[in-house]
Amino acid sequence: MSTEARFAPGDWYAVVGDRVTVLLPGSQRGRVATLWDLADSGAGAEALLDALLAGGLSSLDHFALVAHDDDSTRLIVRGAPTATVSSTGGEEILSAAPGTTWAEQVLAGVTSVRVTLNGEGSADHRLTPGLARVSAVEFGTPSAPVSVEEPAAGEPAVAPAADAEPEPEPGPTPDAEPERSSVTDLEAPAAPMQFGSPEDDPTPTGETPVVADDWSDRDGQTQVGAPVADFERPPIPGQEIAPDVVAQPVASLVFSTGDVVAVDRTVLVGRAPEARRFASHDQPHVVTVPSPHQEISSTHLEIRPGAGADHGSAIATDLGSTNGTVLAQPGLDPEELKPGIAVSLIPGAVLDLGDGVTIQVTNP
Repeated sequence: MSTEARFAPGDWYAVVGDRVTVLLPGSQRGRVATLWDLADSGAGAEALLDALLAGGLSSLDHFALVAHDDDSTRLIVRGAPTATVSSTGGEEILSAAPGTTWAEQVLAGVTSVRVTLNGEGSADHRLTPGLARVSAVEFGTPSAPVSVEEPAAGEPAVAPAADAEPEPEPGPTPDAEPERSSVTDLEAPAAPMQFGSPEDDPTPTGETPVVADDWSDRDGQTQVGAPVADFERPPIPGQEIAPDVVAQPVASLVFSTGDVVAVDRTVLVGRAPEARRFASHDQPHVVTVPSPHQEISSTHLEIRPGAGADHGSAIATDLGSTNGTVLAQPGLDPEELKPGIAVSLIPGAVLDLGDGVTIQVTNP
């Protein structure tokens, strides 16, 4: 089975190694760091299963484990997860019956596996080694059914030739006048493109005209205020500020709400974020997230391209939020961001803003 993997965003943890993936509900966050240390070091399924069960099975109602090698795929599911397996022998569903410890199978000839945790979302995001917040994961590529045309009664079935070319459609007879196209653009050549001379510059003073961005108000709360010239974004001590907009995104942010945002400039996240701290030519991405219990501040978090030693990476800064931001980096213990202190993010990092809203950092 191909090791290509994808996921749908959600609130389960995916601990992804090169050959083994462990899936845990959000309540099992305390086990994640230990499992990632093992997965990152190349440990196999048995070592990860030992670590998973070290905290006791009675407190682990739900989990799934997928391990694959060149010849077979091993699946373990306990509780809520179900695995849909496609193989050369067909498709089957693996789930744990109530009252059993777990369901386990080792299968050969597997072409794809989908493990559904708590949602039926489409797995459109690439899953790479690290940590992710997911609702479903898929491995491999499902085989597409081959359509075979049914023969007429009494006629033998003939398989389509792989290299057969379609028969050309009959052309017009020699005496027939070809139909004139109804598209007017084809009747006459387009006028040549004209470029203005330097004297035609609409801004002869050298000023850059302000372009009004289309800031869509998705929930009636997002606001764009007036720019403040003397605002300085909090830097990492001793490092320079990155350019306002970079040519290539340094990371992608996958929100538990389903939004995906490229970090090619500053990204502001909050319950009702305001972008008034930036000049008109430097407007950031503004992402509004739900917070029914008001755990997320109006302008809660900033993520932007790094500079200096962090060039090519994204860095995050808590903007003095009321309830804080928790950062879980692969291989490290979770930490709460200190307001105004920028922290470099690595692929697989997960930012928890509260109220069930998380942001996973992936490669662009």
